Amino acid sequence: MSDLSTRSMERILKKTGAKRVSDKASAELKNVLEKTAETIAKKAWKLAQHAKRRTILDEDIKLASETKTF
Repeated sequence: MSDLSTRSMERILKKTGAKRVSDKASAELKNVLEKTAETIAKKAWKLAQHAKRRTILDEDIKLASETKTF
């Protein structure tokens, strides 16, 4: 089961000015964002563990998303 909906992806794409969005484009954006989010979450978890915490903080997410090793 997916965490993001293709309908949400369509709304995001339309916010950029697109008049029409194919189902495949919405699905592809969903896949890319889910993979990116998982990578960031894993890095954030490692940062929290390194800091001897069991809770991921917003700072962990920010730092994890700034690193360019996706």
